[in-house]
Amino acid sequence: MYTDLVMDHFSNPRNVGEIEDADGVGQIGNPVCGDVMRISIDVEDDRIADVKFKTFGCGAAVATSSMVTEMVKGKTLAEAAEISNKAVAEALGGLPPNKMHCSNLAADALHLAIQDYLTRAGREAEVPLILAALPKGHEHSSP
Repeated sequence: MYTDLVMDHFSNPRNVGEIEDADGVGQIGNPVCGDVMRISIDVEDDRIADVKFKTFGCGAAVATSSMVTEMVKGKTLAEAAEISNKAVAEALGGLPPNKMHCSNLAADALHLAIQDYLTRAGREAEVPLILAALPKGHEHSSP
């Protein structure tokens, strides 16, 4: 059902935790399945210098959260914003169709963290330029 890589990221998740005084935080939840993902980022020179996650959810939710943090560390904000749900699932070697929503949440939480960073930095005008499509219909909170 799950690839070896999904199982590895579930059993040995990378970048678990929360960044104190993070530059940006994105939290998103799926009311149907109950998964909640929170991603925090530190940004230096418009690059994601550090990224951490906390996830309440199934194994696929943990694995996609872990993978998205690995995919974006060191990338520019624009590069990180291009990470899609499909790219997260593909990086894990695929997900069962009924678990694809987990990759949506991981990418959406990342995009919300970037939006939060830009807003806090007084760069709201850049949000539509860097983030072409923000998640719709999900809860979003930041500290």
